[in-house]
Amino acid sequence: MIRIIGAALLVVASVFGTAHAQAPRTLDQVKSRGALNCGANPGLIGFGAPDAQGNWSGLDVEYCRAIAAAIFGDASKVKFIPLSANDRFKALLAGEVDVLIRNSTWTISNDTPPGLLFVGVNYFDGQGIMVRRKLGVTSVMQLSGASICAQRGTTTELNLADFFRVNKLKYKVVSFDTGAETIKAYDAGRCDAFTTDASSLYAERLKLTAPDDHMVLLEIISKEPLGPLTRDNDSQWFKLVRWVHFAMLNGEELGVTKANVDQMLKSENPEIKRLLGTDGAFGEGLGLTKDWAYRIIKHVGNYGESFERTVGNRSVLKMMRGQNALWTSGGLQYAPPIR
Repeated sequence: MIRIIGAALLVVASVFGTAHAQAPRTLDQVKSRGALNCGANPGLIGFGAPDAQGNWSGLDVEYCRAIAAAIFGDASKVKFIPLSANDRFKALLAGEVDVLIRNSTWTISNDTPPGLLFVGVNYFDGQGIMVRRKLGVTSVMQLSGASICAQRGTTTELNLADFFRVNKLKYKVVSFDTGAETIKAYDAGRCDAFTTDASSLYAERLKLTAPDDHMVLLEIISKEPLGPLTRDNDSQWFKLVRWVHFAMLNGEELGVTKANVDQMLKSENPEIKRLLGTDGAFGEGLGLTKDWAYRIIKHVGNYGESFERTVGNRSVLKMMRGQNALWTSGGLQYAPPIR
């Protein structure tokens, strides 16, 4: 994910002073309000974006809805707050949102400002590069001397510089203040290539004048673990948000889906019984009912269903699971057990 660096993080630290002072429990505030305020990306297809009618969709959007389902038994009780990359952390610390689920990268510079707490990784990503097919380029190593469009003031530029320096490749960066300006410039032919997170490249390609004329190169030049954040003054809320993700992963691993979850209530498998609340009351420690995970899967689905629907084969992006497959299928997605 593009990360605004420098002055923005200094502002985050100053906002923290008021945000951290004996705040009421977030879960109580959400219940009293009757809806979850979720910080979201206003325009990244597959992760967070409203359509012309104002209906939101995406992998991060479904995470927000899963939290609402766990709390209310109703996935629609979410207010999506569109946030720019520059404003997202400030909005979370100021209490404008209860949780930030906006393809944000877990790095030390994003994790250490006072008040911020990364919950985990809901999408393992990496920075990639897109080129025009007519260039005949199939590898980043063939881009020596190329001009590359990137967003100014972000670590996207830094990753690019590191990679080309290490590999002794010459290049020219053509930078712009916003992501929209950057992709527009690439589409207009002002640079040979365009770089951002690989997941974003597939989404941005759809906005180009002739999407099929462009391809995303296979090489990944950085690590970009994307995930949600909470404020660090409410451990119960942090754990609730984290275990919503774990419930969706465990649901997929155990074969519990949106379609069969009611049938699975009769299962004698002890892991499924604990997941769905027919044995034990594991939601109580999170401030939830014992059927909290049932509610998530019933109203949203498991992680695999959400992935395929938003960024995978059933979506316009058609991205492969790759690193985001379950650990049982060679991927990195792994959840602690419910027991």
